[in-house]
Amino acid sequence: MRELGRHFVFELFGCDPQGLDDLKGIQDAMERGAEDAGMRVLGRVFHKFSPQGVTGVVIIAESHIAIHTWPELGYAAVDVFTCSTNTDPMKAFGRLKGVLKPKSMTVMELKRGLFMGDKV
Repeated sequence: MRELGRHFVFELFGCDPQGLDDLKGIQDAMERGAEDAGMRVLGRVFHKFSPQGVTGVVIIAESHIAIHTWPELGYAAVDVFTCSTNTDPMKAFGRLKGVLKPKSMTVMELKRGLFMGDKV
């Protein structure tokens, strides 16, 4: 059985509220993390909410990295999806973890586009 991609879902709890509200820090960490992971950044869209919170996506040639933050709850939801076997999603997440400083987290890996042989 072969998959077309790997989708990592990160649940981050007890994060630094300032880190969760730092648009520039989050954007830089996501873009540099993508490069660390061997991913090619094609674009990005980020938004800072008022009074707090950040949402954003880094478009990579291999798919995407996305985040949604709730500083008031110390929580962030992060997705890293890649269709390349030559990239490391955990490296893409590494810099972001340094900015957000979660006290606890869970990670789920989903195999996407599972198929056998030449057909999906």
